[in-house]
Amino acid sequence: MATNLTTMATIDLHPYLMFDGNCRVAFEFYQNIFGGELTFMTYGDMDGSCPAGVRDQIMHGTLMGGSVEFMGGDAPEGMPLGAGKINLSLSGFEETTLREQYDKLSEGGTIVVPMDRQMWGDIFGAFQDKFGIDWMVNIRTA
Repeated sequence: MATNLTTMATIDLHPYLMFDGNCRVAFEFYQNIFGGELTFMTYGDMDGSCPAGVRDQIMHGTLMGGSVEFMGGDAPEGMPLGAGKINLSLSGFEETTLREQYDKLSEGGTIVVPMDRQMWGDIFGAFQDKFGIDWMVNIRTA
């Protein structure tokens, strides 16, 4: 039996970013770059008896409706954050927009690969933002 790909359901994949107590600040920073609507649920919203030190931390947050969408939260105490296993990648033909996003996202972070034309022909750069999130930006030329 042939499968009609146009009628198959799709599944959305949203990166889930974990932070060490600064999720709200990070998501507000990303919202200024990508637009969209923020929603937050704190640990205190879920359990009013939680310790005062984590009450205002983000248990679950979303940034939806902008040019990118993702979710995240502040890692519970003792939960390892992980590092170096995932890079968020922005890619497209919109050079002006992608260069602007590269500049804004990398501000205060660490440049790993300066934005420049690469041997495969595209313009590419990589960095870790000021919140410890690794990004790659690829401006396609063909």
